[in-house]
Amino acid sequence: MHKKNVSLRASIFDSIRNRKKHAAANVVGGHMRPSGTLIASYNVHKCVGSDGRFDPERISRVIHEIDADVMALQEADSRFGERTGLLDLHRLERETGLVPVPVSGAAKAHGWHGNVVLFKRGKLRDVHQISLPGLEPRGALIAEIELAHGGVLRIIAAHLGLLRRSRAQQARMIVELMTGDDETPTILLGDLNEWRLGDRSSLSTFQSAFGPLPAAVPSFPAGLPVLALDRIFANRSGLISKVEAHASALARIASDHLPIKATLSLDLARTDATPEPKSVGGLS
Repeated sequence: MHKKNVSLRASIFDSIRNRKKHAAANVVGGHMRPSGTLIASYNVHKCVGSDGRFDPERISRVIHEIDADVMALQEADSRFGERTGLLDLHRLERETGLVPVPVSGAAKAHGWHGNVVLFKRGKLRDVHQISLPGLEPRGALIAEIELAHGGVLRIIAAHLGLLRRSRAQQARMIVELMTGDDETPTILLGDLNEWRLGDRSSLSTFQSAFGPLPAAVPSFPAGLPVLALDRIFANRSGLISKVEAHASALARIASDHLPIKATLSLDLARTDATPEPKSVGGLS
């Protein structure tokens, strides 16, 4: 217990130091988009900010700031009753070029159990909606995308449960989905709701499919992040660059999570040609 407290205390001090660094960077030059193909994940918290205010426009502006080529959103739908999408995806597509991966069985929802995958300048090859085990209704959205600059990328967008036992079951199921196919460049991203390390952590389960996991990047709570709940993993070494949080002033208030992002190596994403993909949203 003492060791955990020391670790958490260290995370808090690191978060304070990093916040000061980000504040200085914003004063000097603002947020700069990394060059290359950008992958991002963002739990939008049903568009309710850290100030308790429901404001989808702020979430859209943060998505604009990030300017990702592929992005996974969590909690993009209302949770209770008939799930309803909370963002204006048509406007987002017009302004950013981000097209949502289509899902079936939910007329008003944006995604699958709140999970949305957006991408631009590419073609969709395949989509799978996976129900994950556990006491809460949770899911994963799997999309295979042909990137415009070459290469095929499998995205697994997931939001794991709040209960440790459920997360363990969900992690095992995701790894089982990877069994027998280590050829396709694959990225798992989303809110995994796990900041603990060690054998009892659900994160250890992912190492069999994704290898050594990247360093933790605190993303929660957005105002002073100390817990690394949001993650981006790749099944190939070097497929993604260092994962970092998008910690703009707006991102710190628009949701209770900060977005996280990484740059994709196109060389490692390229694979041999496979069957003709289907075009989505008029992209080519």
